[in-house]
Amino acid sequence: MLRPAIAVVGPTAAGKSDLSLALARALGGEVVNADSMQLYRGMDVGTAKLTPRERCGVPHHLLDIWPVTQTASVSEYQLLARAAIADIQDRDRTPILVGGSGLYVRAALDNLQFPGTDPGLRTRLEGELAEVGPAELHARLRVVDPVAAAAILPSNGRRIVRALEVVQLTARPFSATLPKYEYAVPAIQVGIELPRPELDRRVTERVNRMWQLGLVDEVRRLVPAGLRDGRTASRALAYAQVLKFLDGEWTEAEAAAQTILATKRFVRRQESWFRRDPRITWLRGERSDLAEQALAAVRAR
Repeated sequence: MLRPAIAVVGPTAAGKSDLSLALARALGGEVVNADSMQLYRGMDVGTAKLTPRERCGVPHHLLDIWPVTQTASVSEYQLLARAAIADIQDRDRTPILVGGSGLYVRAALDNLQFPGTDPGLRTRLEGELAEVGPAELHARLRVVDPVAAAAILPSNGRRIVRALEVVQLTARPFSATLPKYEYAVPAIQVGIELPRPELDRRVTERVNRMWQLGLVDEVRRLVPAGLRDGRTASRALAYAQVLKFLDGEWTEAEAAAQTILATKRFVRRQESWFRRDPRITWLRGERSDLAEQALAAVRAR
């Protein structure tokens, strides 16, 4: 009997990576990345990607697979994640899916199918995005699909464009493409929760640490690799803010402060997304026995 996948979910800075390593060591597991930005090569500091040394010998899958010029595709990720999970299970190991990108987690685990795309329509919507900005398109989305609009950040132009594209292609709400919470891949999900003040403190600490570790230099190195041309990568948290600093729109201090603010907003969206999934067992992330809590929850299932 194949081992079920274990998913470690929750907001940014909650401690998912450390918990995934503890579970992998205890359960004979291998980690499958479900952070959409850690899929990109070279985006290391700004995504808090574990270094090879920090992975402590635990095999990691689906890191560094896309160039920064590639537009993210959750349907492509779904194929890659399912293949990685199946390979790990076939070797009698435990897949540990870890990340805060809620749609990617669901794509890997759930009975989820994605509508196609229309290049002409996508180009037109991308043109409107460049001309009027994401806020105006988000207002349009609120009219045609308020549920999707509530789940998508008003600044996330890529997701807004995709939602509007699906609405026009299918004559159905984008939110209707997310079916009931039904596993296609048998899984156990554990989520890490933290009191808001503690989570905000960790976010601030993480962003400050990114600057200390050389985030600005990392972005400078990625610009010649095409970062500015990447529709997804150039809009990633921290990278978008540093690009504005490099372009002279903000001071470096303003870029750091805006990264902290944007990350805190993103964290709240993550919490809202994951809270809607009734299958997740929530764990207190501030407790010293977090790994023991998670193992107990997994073994109980």
